[in-house]
Amino acid sequence: MASDSPPTAEAKQQQQQQQQQQQQQQQQQQQQQQQQQPSPSPTSPPTATPSPTSEKPLQTTTHDGHLPIHTTDLVLARKPTATEKIKRTLTVRPTGESGRSGIHPLIFLRNVFRSASWASRVVNVLWPVVPAAIAVRYAMPNHQLVTFILSYLAMVPCANLIGFAGQELSRKFPHVMGVIIETTLGSLVEIIMFVVLITRPEDPVVDYIQVIKAAILGSILATMLLCLGLCFIAAGLKREETHFSEAVSEAGSGLLLTAGFGLAIPTVFQHSLTGKIADSDLMSKTIEISRSSAVLLMIAYLIFTFFQIQTHHGIYNDVFVADEARDADKHLDKSHYRLTFTECCLALAISIALVTLIAIALVDQIHYLVEERHVSDSFVGLILVPLVEKAAEHLTAVDEAYDNQMNFALSHVLGATLQTALFNAPLVVIVGWGLDRPMGLNFEVFDLVVLLLAILTVGNFLRDQKSNYLEGALCVLVYVAIAVAALYYPNPHDIAAVGAGGDAASAGHH
Repeated sequence: MASDSPPTAEAKQQQQQQQQQQQQQQQQQQQQQQQQQPSPSPTSPPTATPSPTSEKPLQTTTHDGHLPIHTTDLVLARKPTATEKIKRTLTVRPTGESGRSGIHPLIFLRNVFRSASWASRVVNVLWPVVPAAIAVRYAMPNHQLVTFILSYLAMVPCANLIGFAGQELSRKFPHVMGVIIETTLGSLVEIIMFVVLITRPEDPVVDYIQVIKAAILGSILATMLLCLGLCFIAAGLKREETHFSEAVSEAGSGLLLTAGFGLAIPTVFQHSLTGKIADSDLMSKTIEISRSSAVLLMIAYLIFTFFQIQTHHGIYNDVFVADEARDADKHLDKSHYRLTFTECCLALAISIALVTLIAIALVDQIHYLVEERHVSDSFVGLILVPLVEKAAEHLTAVDEAYDNQMNFALSHVLGATLQTALFNAPLVVIVGWGLDRPMGLNFEVFDLVVLLLAILTVGNFLRDQKSNYLEGALCVLVYVAIAVAALYYPNPHDIAAVGAGGDAASAGHH
């Protein structure tokens, strides 16, 4: 019977090598486990390991309910101070999504002509009309109708460039501030037109102040009825119903009623006292009331702006972030090149200069339209001027509604409407005050009644926070009905002349 022999030297070496390999494997496993555990870094705050003797660390959460994932989120987790709110709201990211800086001519031109939406790209086809309009205006001054038509068409791509540059610039700001900047830049065409009209010398044929008054109400009606109706129709092409936030619709509806009330006071005052006091005294008091109303309306606009970007910034920001997530074309949007901050400023400078030149040419031809073509001041101001003023806003809003971004679209529609009523209209009154022009907010009764009815109609459609193509079609039809009535509405000075002639004939008969 054989007994067990002691292990040889070779067997001992093999056992030692196996033990060393096992130890190395254990060390490698421990290292891998340590690497998988989160280590303190600038992007993730260190986690404290609880011990029986230490208290459980206090964990703060961000506004979305998640633990902070960035060192700056530790600031967001607590209630920000007023200074931090202002810095966060007004922060500018010069490169933004472009990832570039400075001016790159080829990329700049490609981005401008490609624009942001299919509607804007279609409008860019009209760019050759711009030099043609300027050339005809100076080379053939006797061709007034051709000059007016070319200038009218040329205004559309120039206004579209302002809107596109404003949209690109808004991407470099926080959401709420970006929407306000984009809306303000979209109203630049309107402000330029108003300033050009108010600086025109008095004309025995054309009452330029009456054109401005009609253009103020016409701009509100075009944005509130036509543009909003087209937005509802565009959204209804893809969806049975489109929902939007109460924060956007309720604040907008309330401010629309406030604006309508402020614009109505001078008109009601004038027509209530007509024939009861001297005309000169009545006109003087009406102008003074208009200037007071203008100041109050501008204060209301400043309060609304502060409400949006400061005290209730979070409400609107959450709404816009949710809208961006629903964007139907966001995958295509991210693939586009973006303008740099410098390129945005360059595009704005070029477009504003062109808009000013074309606005002067356009206003110069109004005398010809009224005298030779017998177009009324009301139709020029109520329909023709507003359609070209807000072309950029209309295109942007309709494109956003089509992409299921109805809150963005409503912000542009209601924001542009409120800016006209609460800022642009009071601004032209104050400019007229400085130029010693009798610019007031006393409108024709027809214009004012139409405005108030339109505000009530739109407010009713916005009340349930949803829309469909039927409501959009009704808004457009109401606007067309107003346009037809404005086409046949006579000039106010013609009505006054007929009234004076009738009074004289009646006095002679007696």
